[in-house]
Amino acid sequence: MNIFAEFTTRVQAAVKALDLPSPLSDQDLARITVESPRDPAHGDLATNAAMVLSKPLGMKPRDLADQISAALAKDAEVAEVSVAGPGFINLRVKPVVWQRILGAVVSGGLDFGRSALGGGAKVNVEYVSANPTGPMHVGHTRGAVFGDALANLLAYAGYEVTREYYINDAGSQIDTLARSAFLRYREALGEEIGEIPAGLYPGDYLKPVGEELAKAHGKALLEMGEEAALPIVKEAAISGMMELIRGDLKLLNVHHDVFFSERTLHERNEGGESPIDRMLDVLRGRDLVYEGTLPPPKGQLPEDWEDREQTLFRATGFGDDIDRPLKKSDGSYTYFAADVAYFLSKYERGFKEMVYVLGADHGGYVKRLEAVGKAISGGSSEVIVRLCQLVKLFRAGEPVRMSKRAGDFVTLRDVVEEVGRDPVRFMMLFRKNDAPLDFDFQKVTEQSKDNPVFYVQYGHARCCSVLRQAAEELKGQDLSDAALAAVSYEGLSDSGELELIGKLAMWPKMVDAAAEAHEPHRIAFFLHDLASSLHAHWNRGKEMPQLRFINPENTELTLARLALVRAVSLVLASGLAILGVDAPQEMR
Repeated sequence: MNIFAEFTTRVQAAVKALDLPSPLSDQDLARITVESPRDPAHGDLATNAAMVLSKPLGMKPRDLADQISAALAKDAEVAEVSVAGPGFINLRVKPVVWQRILGAVVSGGLDFGRSALGGGAKVNVEYVSANPTGPMHVGHTRGAVFGDALANLLAYAGYEVTREYYINDAGSQIDTLARSAFLRYREALGEEIGEIPAGLYPGDYLKPVGEELAKAHGKALLEMGEEAALPIVKEAAISGMMELIRGDLKLLNVHHDVFFSERTLHERNEGGESPIDRMLDVLRGRDLVYEGTLPPPKGQLPEDWEDREQTLFRATGFGDDIDRPLKKSDGSYTYFAADVAYFLSKYERGFKEMVYVLGADHGGYVKRLEAVGKAISGGSSEVIVRLCQLVKLFRAGEPVRMSKRAGDFVTLRDVVEEVGRDPVRFMMLFRKNDAPLDFDFQKVTEQSKDNPVFYVQYGHARCCSVLRQAAEELKGQDLSDAALAAVSYEGLSDSGELELIGKLAMWPKMVDAAAEAHEPHRIAFFLHDLASSLHAHWNRGKEMPQLRFINPENTELTLARLALVRAVSLVLASGLAILGVDAPQEMR
């Protein structure tokens, strides 16, 4: 039950029933919204109907508001209607509405708030996609958590979601990886390699790859020479790094449905054509490429700029700043060409929405990716890029030193093993993805109200504690969800109880709004707000015994309050599941 959607329909019906000077289109009526008023003292709900419809009707907003208010006052579930300012309409609903919502939460269980917003549309969320050249570092952690939570949120909102990882296993960085692994192979054979040369990967994480190569091949690779051995080493190094990355992601409870290899875009079939070759044929058939030259860009020249005639993608025709080269002077394809072929693969797999989660240093990719999406799909599929800002690590306010194991950065595994998965995931989502984030190891492990993840998880554990206590004190009483959904809620009249129900009522709307905006941090904020209201009401019960959840002398009221506690626990659990965070039944 979405109270805002329900009352939007009621307001639209009230407007349609009025004797208006001219008919309204469906598009006009679709502009009507029902929200929570900024000031709760004004009412339970507020609508902009008079404000958005006055112009097409040629009426003063206040006059129209008076007519709409009179129609809404006839609604059997509306207790009071008032008009504020130039024409905003505020509603106060009768208790039966809140009672129905509470029953819907308990009977709906973890599915209360689950939405049909997406309508089953196929969405591809690509996130992490780190180069397979080493372990995940803390910068990848934020993108991994954000992408995973966004995928969870979209699935909860009714989309058919595929979680994808693009393996950048082609290009110069992979050649560097192979040479670095070959050095560790020589080391595993007993050779003294000395200091790792500049330009190679220095971390100890490649030692196991070298050891495995030595075990599998002995000195055979050394005898055939580095250049001849590199293809074998490259395969082993990529496999080893992806195993390492999968292990890091599993530690964070991040899982992908598809691991897509960039190398497959370059591999040619029996007819000698690669997916990139085919992509270029497709673009030529649509006049999306041409042979031409690019003017030198302002400022520092990018690596892929060449002063020559070359094959260019008409990116400027679709919102990009410049047309993009697809081939290098040696005839090989640019990195961007692989990007285009990769998008074509996604499009041909039937995705209507492609979400790319990238680091903040990839801001320059946004326009070009959006241009590719518009060009290839003809506007039928949407490319959405979400950038994740940097994470700064602190311990009690002091910057955290680099990891010796990684060589030059702090790894994802370092962070998760020190503080745990749940604090990492929740705190990475307790700030909008495009805002910088300070992560303090000490603060995220404090058991206090100043630690958001503890505060929310403690809210769920507190609900479970109340229900366990009730089972002990009310032996023989049916406390199942079905039983609690059927009790009378008329006794729930305290302001704290009504505040909690009001926030529960906002959950379905919050899910839709967060999914539409691709902002899972809204879920984290909502859960913190709901937990705060629960803890505040609990504290009032300590001072006023008549507000306590369990009153053995009044079973009917106790059951109603237990239903409220259960409803809060269900919404907290649903939200935490979206964030990929556990909902503990007790805190240890």
